[in-house]
Amino acid sequence: MTDTLRSVDPAVTTASDSPQKLKRSIGVVGGTLLTLSCVTPASTLFVIVPDLFSSLGTATALCIAIGALLCIPVAFCYSELGTLIPSAGGEYAMVSTLAGRLAGWLAFVMSLLVVMIVPPVIAMGTADYLAPVIHLDPSFTGAGVMLAATLAGLLDLRANAWITGIFLVLEVIAAGVVALLGFSHAHRGMGSLGSLQVAGEHAHVGAVTAMMVVSGLAIALFVTQGFSTAVYLSEELENPRRNVARTVLATLAISSVVILVPVVAITLGAGDLKALTGGDISSMVIAWSNSAVGTFVSLCVALAIINAGIVMVIQNSRVLFASARDKAWPSPVNNALAKLGRFGSPWVATLVVGVPGAFLCFVNLDTLYGVTGVAVTGLYLLVAIASLLGRRGAHGGKQAWRMPLWPAMPILLVAVLLYILVEQDPSYLLWTGGITAVATLYWAFYLRPRRATRWLVSLPEDVRTAEPAEA
Repeated sequence: MTDTLRSVDPAVTTASDSPQKLKRSIGVVGGTLLTLSCVTPASTLFVIVPDLFSSLGTATALCIAIGALLCIPVAFCYSELGTLIPSAGGEYAMVSTLAGRLAGWLAFVMSLLVVMIVPPVIAMGTADYLAPVIHLDPSFTGAGVMLAATLAGLLDLRANAWITGIFLVLEVIAAGVVALLGFSHAHRGMGSLGSLQVAGEHAHVGAVTAMMVVSGLAIALFVTQGFSTAVYLSEELENPRRNVARTVLATLAISSVVILVPVVAITLGAGDLKALTGGDISSMVIAWSNSAVGTFVSLCVALAIINAGIVMVIQNSRVLFASARDKAWPSPVNNALAKLGRFGSPWVATLVVGVPGAFLCFVNLDTLYGVTGVAVTGLYLLVAIASLLGRRGAHGGKQAWRMPLWPAMPILLVAVLLYILVEQDPSYLLWTGGITAVATLYWAFYLRPRRATRWLVSLPEDVRTAEPAEA
């Protein structure tokens, strides 16, 4: 129990055989471009939001808006902890340092679930948006996207920032076209956003209840989830004590607007409630314009999905790289995951993220959605708890960005996230709980008995060196 409750600041050390360091090569703009590409607003809009339309109908925009508002205190927590503990380990490094070894390990498990599942979930949507040009199998196409993204992820990070930036421009253009067409072909007024209706069978109009909206919040949190991945780049951001917070907050603000505005436009512009609930955004675009515009938007979305795959593989490989540096695995595994290639990227960790992701493209999509929603909610919960402990002792005097309204904001966030969690589908809770239980056994029987040599959460050398001067 004490391992869970006490801070493990003494464990924030460096080992004599520590692996190579990542290069600090990107600023706020590059970091924001990479992180926005991980949020991938257009592919989120076209791949994930239709699932919300099918269950929430006209209440989809409301649900996403509530989710975006909930993400503000989450972003504050990430900004404060990400500048206090700027590690590529992201959530698990922050939680381990502040809430204890077991809590940090559970945060790692939740983040690993998210980083392994989200890329194939997005990638499987590629085939739908290549359909105007060629008809492909969704699972095989998603697997191909994952493998291509893995190869791209082996390149230099600065080059990838520019590649993803170009793709991101096309992505935002596609979302803008959808918003413009939706608003210009509005069939209903703004009041319909609060009508809370969904199409049922046999032209029946069903009511969307408050509990349905709460249940949908797990996916709504998932919609903008990528903003938090800025912390995975904290060892490659210049001046992380300042730029991590700027990148997190800028990404959340931009992505919320880019996603929410088209969702409102689609809700107003859908021909009828059945079309809205069906969630076929490509067909709506063609109905509002013509097949050429529909094809352009679809191809932009396909590129956005490929872009998202590249960025997610890049960022997610950093989590595995950091876990190897922090001795989370047996020595041969740690040594392999910590290897850097000629471009400075952790190439083995990149392959470990990308290749299994290709196989996950053949798993039931609803299950992947559900497990990811639970994992994201659980991860945010652990980060919120850690933020309550972030101003104790020596941590309170360190130079870092500090959130407003502390501790009220994280306390409120913990309460809301717990409520959202208990309202999720029991089967998804069981899947996530089972994986967490197995991971806890690994911690209990392998990591905990080897506490002197395993799971030693560390900070980059340049950050540790700078701390005495900042104190």
